[in-house]
Amino acid sequence: VQLVESGGGSVQPGGSLTLSCTSSRSSSTTYCMGWFRQAPGKEREWVGTINDSGDISRELSLEGRFTISQDNVKETLYLQMTRLKPEDSGMYYCAAGPRRLTSCGGQPCSTCTRSSDDYTYWGQGTQVTVS
Repeated sequence: VQLVESGGGSVQPGGSLTLSCTSSRSSSTTYCMGWFRQAPGKEREWVGTINDSGDISRELSLEGRFTISQDNVKETLYLQMTRLKPEDSGMYYCAAGPRRLTSCGGQPCSTCTRSSDDYTYWGQGTQVTVS
């Protein structure tokens, strides 16, 4: 599985960017596609994920500004970012990995997690600078 991000750059506060992540993957091996970001000196943090059912989870603090989508034909994951703030600056990574077993209401289920440790494949990252 190879993941390649693109679309990063420098924008002024309030600006917009759309990141893309193209993947070469087998649908039988990966079920979760996610975006993470990491600012200098800080830990990598989860931005959001989309699973093989098309269900999207997003960091609540980014609701209304960040949108995750994917084009299955092009095998491309997108992160649309609007009203960018200086604190959104950092390296943005695309990641892919399998669902993890957990419990849902007492019943076994599988889900995409927020933990970077649960993602097997990573892109090289694309830099976003808001200033």
